[in-house]
Amino acid sequence: MPLVVSGSDLTIKSVIEVARHNKKVTLHPEAITRINLCRAMLEKKIAAREIMYGVNTGIGEFSEVVLDDNQLRDFQKYLVYNHAAGIGDPAPEEYVRGAMLGRINVHAHGNSGVRLEIVQTLVEMLNKNVTPFVCQKGSVGASGDLAPMSQIALLMLGEGQAFYKGDLLDGKIALEKAGIEVPGLEARDGLAIINGSNLLTAMSAIFLYDAERWLKQAEIAAAMSLEALKANMRPYLPKLHEARGFKGAIRSARAINKCVRNGDLKEEKIACKIQDAYSMRSTPQIIGAAHDALAYGRSQVEIELNGVGDNPIFFPEEDLQISGANFQGSPVSVPMDMAGACITMVSVLSERRLNRLNNPALSVGLPAFLTKGAGMFSGMMLSQYTADMQIVEQRILSAPASIQSIPAAADQEDFVSMGMNTAIKNFQILDNAYGILGIELMAAAQALDFRDYHFGDGVRSAHKVIRKYVDHLDIDRPLYKDHTVMKELVESGEILDAVERVTGPLEA
Repeated sequence: MPLVVSGSDLTIKSVIEVARHNKKVTLHPEAITRINLCRAMLEKKIAAREIMYGVNTGIGEFSEVVLDDNQLRDFQKYLVYNHAAGIGDPAPEEYVRGAMLGRINVHAHGNSGVRLEIVQTLVEMLNKNVTPFVCQKGSVGASGDLAPMSQIALLMLGEGQAFYKGDLLDGKIALEKAGIEVPGLEARDGLAIINGSNLLTAMSAIFLYDAERWLKQAEIAAAMSLEALKANMRPYLPKLHEARGFKGAIRSARAINKCVRNGDLKEEKIACKIQDAYSMRSTPQIIGAAHDALAYGRSQVEIELNGVGDNPIFFPEEDLQISGANFQGSPVSVPMDMAGACITMVSVLSERRLNRLNNPALSVGLPAFLTKGAGMFSGMMLSQYTADMQIVEQRILSAPASIQSIPAAADQEDFVSMGMNTAIKNFQILDNAYGILGIELMAAAQALDFRDYHFGDGVRSAHKVIRKYVDHLDIDRPLYKDHTVMKELVESGEILDAVERVTGPLEA
């Protein structure tokens, strides 16, 4: 069944289904009615020569310049040309598809004044897998993602470039091969496509989906390390976290308990310390804080996905148009800056447990650097170096972009969100996080090999998956291949899927 786009029902999950898994979409009949009603109102106002920003005026610093009737259509073309000013490599296709879906959902409200033909063309492009070539860099996250969205709008003119069946083609050729007509741009159409923060919002939705799965794997890695380090599991009792009340901490403690369920450590058959170090006993509070931050980010992103992010905005019921700033990316960039920093925070926690696994003074009887041949062999000593390097990069990237505004357009656009910088750096943070967590998982599996007690159901399942890809480190070997394999394994989510088959959903 296709996803029915109504203006109000998009979720992060539905963005993933369409953007990543190519689910078909269709417009809700009521959305079609709203789009046509709003367009009729706009054309009536154009005929009456009512002054409307970006319709019969210039934009930005030129908003006081009024266009004559002969300029209206060409203005939309030149508007798109001028704003298609990004740079460099293309954004991944799933980001662009997510942005197109978000823009369709904005238009479905019937507040944008765009022609139905434009919206239906975007729908056809999604359904027939025509994805515009969009430079990822160029947006400042206010007045919308103007540069990247303009490269989408170029297709409406039969221009630009697009990916189709694995090939990068001229836009017109891609549309012809897919059997999609070029709709052209008339009054308002160009600005209606570009004037929203849809790319950074789509990227944020995809990031949140992937980061949530990563956090659950961070809980699996924590459970493995806790078992290997003979941790005191009393700090994970639900009662403790319910007494404080943070939902994320309650959830995280529950997830880790699921992973160690039916193991000797959980059943208190293994001697342990009265109180462990923070990196062992504070895990639910720390990962829980990240869960809570991502939950806030999810709420803001889903509001934006279903809101009217445009300018100007038209209200047909009241015969009214209002020019404002509903394109401003700050409501998304602020929580997403926090979300990225939280992934870094949990990565630091992972590295601290890795340190304890490696350090014979802290590892409760494990061999130094997880090798029996200390001196001749160095075991996983250098694995920590690799994790540390990636954490430093994460820390650099965790500086918030939302405070980095640089004015533009002769100071008409004198505060911008820089939300695209947030979206880009968050994926870089997450890319490093896959590697850091992969190294902890590899070290924890190595450490568990030296223990002779019974591990929890989820821990044993994770260990089994890891051993499918990485052998026990008996004697030293080059580890770069193992590190890379573990990074790819975490990114794939195979460990998570295997664990949840025996534990049930970790978030439940």
